[in-house]
Amino acid sequence: MKRAVASDAAPRAIGPYSQAIRAGNTVYLSGQIPLVPQTMELAPGDMRAQVVRVLENLRAVARAAGGDLEQVVRVTVYLTDLAHFALVNEVMQQYFTEPYPARVAIGVAALPKGAAVEMDAIMVLPDA
Repeated sequence: MKRAVASDAAPRAIGPYSQAIRAGNTVYLSGQIPLVPQTMELAPGDMRAQVVRVLENLRAVARAAGGDLEQVVRVTVYLTDLAHFALVNEVMQQYFTEPYPARVAIGVAALPKGAAVEMDAIMVLPDA
């Protein structure tokens, strides 16, 4: 059985998808770009600010699902410029602790709304 997860502290879905889907103890978090939830505009500032906004959005959805980023087991990072890879690593270390989640990083030509970064995640919650 699956159920949708939503948080007002993260940008609302801008298409026919859910912010996350919980299936049993596994939560599939949809991709987040650096949108400010209140304005649905890209976060102002440099690339670091964008990566932080993406992770804050993911954290908000994870919390709405009953967990937090420490339960994330996999992250996919989409970057329009792989030169930002080291910065993404640096910022992720502020949000994740060992054992770090598995990760995939993919260079892409473009992202929604002209964002430079997007991340999605898979989270496994403890047995209830």
